[in-house]
Amino acid sequence: MPESITVAIDGPSASGKTTVGKIVARELKCRFLDTGVMYRAVALSAIRKNIELTDKDSLITMATLLKIELVSQGFNDKLLVNGIDITEEIKDEKVDRSVSKVAMISGVRRELVSQQRRIAADGPIVMVGRDIGTVVLPEAELKIYLEASLELRAARRFRELCRKDGNVDHARVQEDLEQRDEIDRNRSDSPLKPSPGSVLIDTDSLDIQSVAEQILLLASRY
Repeated sequence: MPESITVAIDGPSASGKTTVGKIVARELKCRFLDTGVMYRAVALSAIRKNIELTDKDSLITMATLLKIELVSQGFNDKLLVNGIDITEEIKDEKVDRSVSKVAMISGVRRELVSQQRRIAADGPIVMVGRDIGTVVLPEAELKIYLEASLELRAARRFRELCRKDGNVDHARVQEDLEQRDEIDRNRSDSPLKPSPGSVLIDTDSLDIQSVAEQILLLASRY
């Protein structure tokens, strides 16, 4: 395995980025950052403070004041905002429905991208999100874009939500994902798309371990 490498993994919601990224980071013995949790932290904070998602100035100001920290605990990380653990709260359906609207705001993105680049500058890392290869780390040695059908991603997210709450509607989950895809792919600032030079991997017929092994094979060439 390479001694030092930056791996950027992008893809739509529920395409397996986070789980795959954690496996790859563990095998490469480097740090891992899921940038999506940072946008979720902003969305959750907005919900808690009753800030309207259309109030861009307030959201940007709030984002600059949040101290977002990832605390590694083996295969699991805790997300702290201003010292408070919000790891579970950011998985709430309300956050799911809000996060893409928050991520559309250029000022919020600028603040979080700046933080993400500072984190990456500290050494080898696997970073996952929706604009890592295109915007955050365009010079990453290895850039991956994970693809998966809407139906498969909805099934994955449905199972995940059912483990927390049995009262989940599959049709609503798929509808929310489809709406989020629409927002992410069509926003004017950093839309979701494969970056130049990225390797596309369709995960529909692959399990998580197989996807991770493909990425590790590619990483071994650096």
